[in-house]
Amino acid sequence: MNLLVFNLATDAHDPILGFTTLWLNKLAEKVSTIHVITMRSGVLKLRENITVYSLGKEWGYSEPRRAMRFYRFLYQILRSQSIDLCFSHMTPIFTNLAAPILKILGIPIVTWYAHPSLTNNLKLAHHFSTRMVTSIPTAYPYRSDKLVVVGQGIDTDLFAPLSNGFIDNTTAYDLSDQCSLILAVGRLSPVKDYGTLISAVGHLISQTSQPIKLLIVGNPTNAQDEIYVQSLYTQVQQLNLASVVTFQPAVSMYELPEIYRCCTVYVNLTPTGFGDKVALEAMACGKVCLAANTGFRETLGIYAEQLLFTHANPQDLAQKLVAILALEEKQRQIMGDYLRQQIIKYHSLDRLIQNLLQLFQQLTHA
Repeated sequence: MNLLVFNLATDAHDPILGFTTLWLNKLAEKVSTIHVITMRSGVLKLRENITVYSLGKEWGYSEPRRAMRFYRFLYQILRSQSIDLCFSHMTPIFTNLAAPILKILGIPIVTWYAHPSLTNNLKLAHHFSTRMVTSIPTAYPYRSDKLVVVGQGIDTDLFAPLSNGFIDNTTAYDLSDQCSLILAVGRLSPVKDYGTLISAVGHLISQTSQPIKLLIVGNPTNAQDEIYVQSLYTQVQQLNLASVVTFQPAVSMYELPEIYRCCTVYVNLTPTGFGDKVALEAMACGKVCLAANTGFRETLGIYAEQLLFTHANPQDLAQKLVAILALEEKQRQIMGDYLRQQIIKYHSLDRLIQNLLQLFQQLTHA
């Protein structure tokens, strides 16, 4: 099978989209060739049967120039290769640009989308696509007539507890004072709702004598996010939490497992409608995860009631944190082990690739 793939960023070190490198390499083990048209590229750690064509956003190319390159690359690939299927990852605009040509050639289109934003581009991509795929049912905001849920695709070999069962808490974060570490990872953006977490930690400190630290790992990505970050700094100062809250810049996915392993509890604050893989990565590392996203209920399984909190409600989050931190370490480990098995069951990279390939084969043999 020869695949055409559309991707926003193909860069192994990208803090947000670096995981697509893992996906591509896993797919490449099972297919003949993959040709990737990407908005921008960076560090490429890809198998030999993968070819990447960048539209040049990393070089500052304008939108018209990128559109011209898109069609030039598309024509070049279709002229020289016998493409069996197109997989468009979070790029409904690319689906729409290519669909008229791919439809004429009888090439099926599978578009991945996992975000609550319902745009005209998405609606059109849904119309053009043979199938739409997503990580969890609540992460797709449009019609379900073409929808297939395939899981998130977490590399459970990379995101895993330490094999010897012992965690060196000083490797990624200094916990020499034996504090409980609350962790949150992700882009510093209002939708991530870090303000609720900071407020919850303020409530938590007033309810327990246990020493606590909060670590937030991520970067702002635009001017609006920069303003938001300043508001978070102000909030920390106003609540007298400067000695408790630490902000750390985003890191590549290869550095994240070490950070996840250091935390006592992970907190994910995005609302229902997002896939937010960082929560699943933390669980894959055997960590207890509190979440506001009810779409994770199936993954949280028997612990869902203990681990789901009301979105944007710091008091509810603080109560859930008190309960988790009051547990013995062995109890948290049992919960973490269960959550890891849930990730393997529903969201492992192997499961995702198996689901995608099964779908691809159905569509190409229809």
